[in-house]
Amino acid sequence: MDLDILLNDYAMPWVIKAVIAIAIFVIGRWVVKVIVNLVKKLLNRSETMDEMLVNFIGSIINAVLILFVIIASLDQLGVDTTSLVALIGAAGLAIGLALQGSMQNFAAGVMILVFKPFKSGDFIDAGGVMGVVENVQIFSTTMRTGDNKEVIVPNGGIYGGAITNFSARDTRRVDMVFGIGYDDDIRQAKSILEKLVAEDERILKDPAPVVALSELGDSSVNFIVRPWVNSGDYWNVLWDMNEKVKTEFDAAGISIPYPQMDVHLQKSED
Repeated sequence: MDLDILLNDYAMPWVIKAVIAIAIFVIGRWVVKVIVNLVKKLLNRSETMDEMLVNFIGSIINAVLILFVIIASLDQLGVDTTSLVALIGAAGLAIGLALQGSMQNFAAGVMILVFKPFKSGDFIDAGGVMGVVENVQIFSTTMRTGDNKEVIVPNGGIYGGAITNFSARDTRRVDMVFGIGYDDDIRQAKSILEKLVAEDERILKDPAPVVALSELGDSSVNFIVRPWVNSGDYWNVLWDMNEKVKTEFDAAGISIPYPQMDVHLQKSED
């Protein structure tokens, strides 16, 4: 009799609850998988969504929904889930406070992946580093400097400051300044600069390049030379133009003066 009571009053109800709990967990996992796949499919339809961000959002949704499924299964078994939820909340708060810097980098990484101020392959100046972007991740961005060093920059440092993207536009303006002496012929110097600009096929005709006398400096007469080029030709045009101007000025007898200061001494008479 005692065995029948044990089976009917205790064992069978617990077995039924366990079966229902397992069913909730199995079916719940299947439903979560369907929901996550549906969300990822909808996000992938947007051209602005990065695949890494889509996968990360899918992982977050999966973890949250699985947590709800586990809590529902435990509740079916008679476990006091109120205390469990409170414990999870307290643990989440503690982890959040301990990882404030990481959470800032995470939030910045999400903003970078959503708004795309730059992408892999772009040459940028951000977070105190200038280089080519190799990889954008949730917490950090990997960049390669001009001397082939790999620099990993926290996303918080990048998104929290100014971002200069040198690859965002197809064309760039090369800003150069060339100084000549006050005794030199400014018309001849300007003619040489205009000739060098016109002869370089990499320099674009539209917008038109600018060659103008910009300043009468302390020790030189300064010309600005501002041609437009394709972004990929920027550095080669800059370096070549500096060399050509020096060569042409030397051949024409035009000086490029050093900064100088004239000091006049006056002897006092007693």
